[in-house]
Amino acid sequence: MNRVILVGRLTADPELKQTPNGVSVCSFSIAVNRAYSSKTGERQTDFINIVAWRAQAEFVSKYFSKGNQIGIDGSIQTRNYTDKDGNKRTAFEVVAENISFIESKASAQQSRSTDYGNDYSRPQAEPAPVTYSNGDAADFAEIDDDDLPF
Repeated sequence: MNRVILVGRLTADPELKQTPNGVSVCSFSIAVNRAYSSKTGERQTDFINIVAWRAQAEFVSKYFSKGNQIGIDGSIQTRNYTDKDGNKRTAFEVVAENISFIESKASAQQSRSTDYGNDYSRPQAEPAPVTYSNGDAADFAEIDDDDLPF
């Protein structure tokens, strides 16, 4: 079973595009807070890529903007591609099947006009993943079980 339900905030205004066949598509990302906090009380945020098609794409582009809270029900999709440097990559994204309002219109307008110090923008560059293909046990540090969320 491949089912995903997310609630988060848009990191940028969604942009509606059309395929060469005239099908509406909208790609965007949402910031989703994790359910637990670190020892310092700081919450971690994940940035999830979403793609919506046809009527869902038109709905998102018409009624949502950066910072709005949104509910997504869909499935995870992967696709392989080669980047500009010739490296093979895999992209993960959620294909939205149902999109829902989470906050009232008045609340959404108020959150856009009030600065709470939150920046829901995607980080500019993600660091390259660390690989340990030739490492040994000394390359790893023991973690305190109290930091784990489960």
